[in-house]
Amino acid sequence: MEATLQQQARALGDPTRHRIFRYVVDADRPVDVAELTEHLGLHHNAIRQHLAKLVSAELVVEEGLPRTSPGRPRLGYTIAATADGRWDVIGPYERLSVMLTEVIRTGDSPIEVGRRSVRRRALGNTFVADPVAGVVDQMERYGFEPDVSERGGAVRIVLRHCPYASAALADPDTVCGLHLGIAYGLAETYGGITIDELRPKDPRKANCILRCHETTPV
Repeated sequence: MEATLQQQARALGDPTRHRIFRYVVDADRPVDVAELTEHLGLHHNAIRQHLAKLVSAELVVEEGLPRTSPGRPRLGYTIAATADGRWDVIGPYERLSVMLTEVIRTGDSPIEVGRRSVRRRALGNTFVADPVAGVVDQMERYGFEPDVSERGGAVRIVLRHCPYASAALADPDTVCGLHLGIAYGLAETYGGITIDELRPKDPRKANCILRCHETTPV
């Protein structure tokens, strides 16, 4: 069940939790407990307790990161999709406006701008055991509500929601080009997956189809 605004407000009412939340927002990439401990100067157990409250309020999400040393698995924290557009977090249309401005300013294609927007996010977690899951997880964070199916190395991702539906109705070539560029950028970030095509649908009904296939690393 989605957390209510009141639950999120209560979670952010604690000054330390608010500082942690803002740090994760500004980082725009997975942040681990060690980084937060160093930044805030608090004990790691206190950081974990505050993060648990933020996760429970659906303000941040927890994900596994590759190990850099023996020991417990590393966990990273990023902003939850339900926080988009709330609590001074950039929402989908603000994100779209930044990309459209870049298209106009640079003259680059929407595909290239979408691809570049992913590189700027500095996801950091460039190696994942399952690159398809990595791409799908990030598509979820962008607000596409992806539904994935795999068969014999072929991957079909149905984007059940268009976060930019109104803009896509007005200019489908530009907005769908940005979508495709984002997919290219995610595939290039994680490796092991190649984007074949994006089949656009009526943005009011969504369900655009992203076709791709798994590749064997060289």
